[in-house]
Amino acid sequence: MLEVEVPKRDRLTEELAGLDALELADLNRASRARRLWSATWPKAAAVGIALGLWQLVVWSGWRPEYVLPGPCKVFAELRDQLADGRLQRALWLTLGRAARGYVLAMVIGVAVGSLVASSKVVRSAFGSFITGLQTMPSVAWFPLALLLFKRSEAAILFVVVLGAAPSIANGLLSGIDQIPPLYLRAGRVLGARGLTLYRRIVLPAALPGFIGGMKQGWAFAWRSLMAGELLVIIAGQQSIGVLMQNARDFSDAPALMASMVVILVVGIVVDAVFFAGVDRTIRRRRGLLVR
Repeated sequence: MLEVEVPKRDRLTEELAGLDALELADLNRASRARRLWSATWPKAAAVGIALGLWQLVVWSGWRPEYVLPGPCKVFAELRDQLADGRLQRALWLTLGRAARGYVLAMVIGVAVGSLVASSKVVRSAFGSFITGLQTMPSVAWFPLALLLFKRSEAAILFVVVLGAAPSIANGLLSGIDQIPPLYLRAGRVLGARGLTLYRRIVLPAALPGFIGGMKQGWAFAWRSLMAGELLVIIAGQQSIGVLMQNARDFSDAPALMASMVVILVVGIVVDAVFFAGVDRTIRRRRGLLVR
């Protein structure tokens, strides 16, 4: 077999290219580290400031410490709840309810939003009605939910869905309203009609507004669920709301505030991990983010 001799210049070029690749890899690693740090330190600073202000209020003596405990006592209570498994069981039950309610609200919100957006007559008839449902406080639905479903999981799910679905539907409507007409004309010229036009053109173009509606729908769903777990106590089921109610009944301020911290952290984590990630992905694909 003949061996082809590689010119020295070509070998030098390959070696330099390999060195360049190593330098680029180092730059990428450094860039990732900088991005991670730039995304982390503002949140860490905000948490530190919030904890500091909380402790200052406790030290001011505005309320007795058995009524308004400091961060150390609250986090010690959280540690105890984690150690005996109470918090994990309650959080698992609450997150399961939140997931079921939100998924159902997504299905209903997308269906209703798509139907209303498909016809000007339907939009004129029901557009304001959806906004009216969105503005109703979730607590206002509970008397009806208890009449219809008694003290059951269905009552909680009913209120969660009614709290979240209108926001999701309105988000989809807002996204569709902001689609440039040029996109629709271009889609029709390329042969997109009916469901294909909706799937290939309308929904992708409406994504920014729709994601905003999803985010707002999650906020309403989470708030509605917390209200539901406080008002609808189901025997034998210990959720985050039940932990809060028990702490209030026994005047256990550290346990009460520990549950409030958990509710806040779940809301922050869902926004930072899921919705912020989806938002960054969409903006990057649309050329709105450099990195």
